[in-house]
Amino acid sequence: MRVKICGITNLDDAMAAVEAGADALGFVFYKESPRYIDPSKAREIVDRLPPFIERVGLFVNESAETIDELCTFSRMSLAQIHFDAPAELFNALRIKSIPVLRAQTPEAIRKNQGRYVLVDAFVESYGGEGKRLDLSWFEGVDCSKMILAGGLTADMLGELEGFGFYGVDVSSGVEKSKGLKDHAKIQAFVKAAK
Repeated sequence: MRVKICGITNLDDAMAAVEAGADALGFVFYKESPRYIDPSKAREIVDRLPPFIERVGLFVNESAETIDELCTFSRMSLAQIHFDAPAELFNALRIKSIPVLRAQTPEAIRKNQGRYVLVDAFVESYGGEGKRLDLSWFEGVDCSKMILAGGLTADMLGELEGFGFYGVDVSSGVEKSKGLKDHAKIQAFVKAAK
């Protein structure tokens, strides 16, 4: 199972995630978030990463042009679209992207099986609240292209066995405070996921 550590705000946390075996790092370009990072600071971190690490920029309520510009400048390899964007926005993007489904019903999850999507619990503030989805919503669903987010911790990853998720995305579950990671928690999370 692939692992993304989201809400990276400094080089130490980025390197701890990479050394633990994370496949992707998430950088939050949403100014209202306590995990917001300035694109120039994100670029400084990205420039020091080893090869083969996915760099994901998280966006809320931005235009395709802004998303492309920020991703190019900060050297992101993927844009995470964390809002209900129209198809036109995805079609206009030059950078590869993944939509976020802020699920409020099991039906929404069923409708999105068979395509790459990050599934998070719905919260008003666009994530980072540690709210978990009811795993029964995924029963009988093809989860092979779904990345699960929301309230994940190393201790509960065993509950995901058998669902076949493509990956997991964690932020608050590996933090000591908002925006600062606990390196031991990162190691434990990646080990449990892999």
